[in-house]
Amino acid sequence: MIERIKNLLTEVDALNAANEEELEALRLKYLSKKGLVNQLMADFRNVPAEMKREVGMRINEAKTALQDRFNQLKAELATTEEDHSDLDLTRTPYPVMVGTRHPLSIVKQEIVDIFSRLGFSLADGPEVEDDWHVYGSMNFAEDHPARDMQDTFFVETHPDIILRSHTSSVQSRVMEKQQPPIRVICPGRVYRNEAISARAHCFFHQVEGLYIDKDVSFTDLKQVLLTFAREMFGPDTKIRLRPSYFPFTEPSAEMDISCNICGGEGCSFCKHTGWVEILGCGMVDPNVLEANGIDSTIYKGYAFGMGIERITNLKYQVKDLRMFSENDVRFLDEFMAAN
Repeated sequence: MIERIKNLLTEVDALNAANEEELEALRLKYLSKKGLVNQLMADFRNVPAEMKREVGMRINEAKTALQDRFNQLKAELATTEEDHSDLDLTRTPYPVMVGTRHPLSIVKQEIVDIFSRLGFSLADGPEVEDDWHVYGSMNFAEDHPARDMQDTFFVETHPDIILRSHTSSVQSRVMEKQQPPIRVICPGRVYRNEAISARAHCFFHQVEGLYIDKDVSFTDLKQVLLTFAREMFGPDTKIRLRPSYFPFTEPSAEMDISCNICGGEGCSFCKHTGWVEILGCGMVDPNVLEANGIDSTIYKGYAFGMGIERITNLKYQVKDLRMFSENDVRFLDEFMAAN
């Protein structure tokens, strides 16, 4: 028995395998259930009692030596398979297509970054909303045209549940949960029941802002919007505010910027006026503050809102809104450098 074990140990160093098949053959011969090691274990019961200790130690020694040699050969084969020395490293690699962010995502992030530097935090809310947060809390009258089926998508089985038509609903949710000071921007997708064309879509994206605190004035609003316009469109950008009307602000205004295409000289894009409208704004109506649990005798605020598609059109001169949602890779590839 001991002689068999010695002969087995002498074979260990001579074991070799050129490939996986030869390695597997060695495993079957020595370490499998029917291999030589297991045969020794089976014959161990016939060893005299006084020799069992020595024979058992030698069997374990042979098994360990065989297992170590097997692992060594397996590692050597793995290293050989990973050797790529035969590759031609001077060969031109296959082109790898690099993805790009959507232009709306690029512009939205740029808007968010600008207002973040001005102290605004990010707020989000549900796209499927109730009538109160979309209209009631924003001072919309019961018979306001925006509530009509021609403008709003209603859930048929729940008349008070709608797809939000503006992200002002997020402002309402922030106000009802948080007392001033409040300084947030609310980007998101909104829905309106409009015919799809090059200039309109049934869904689009907005960014709205809200600031509420003591002693807030229209001058504060104007300075924030001027800073935003110059950060987004260039340091020479001019703005003008025209009186307007929104149910949730009073006074209200629409803001134009000097056309960034013609520099204010007049072109077809700005209809030869030198100005392009980009957003609506105003001081928060006291009724909105009260409806959302904020004391209008102590606090004031301003709000503004803009369409991300509108800003993207100005930056990249995309003339057809449908291109933003048609997922044409050729269109998206044009914005690779903007990433």
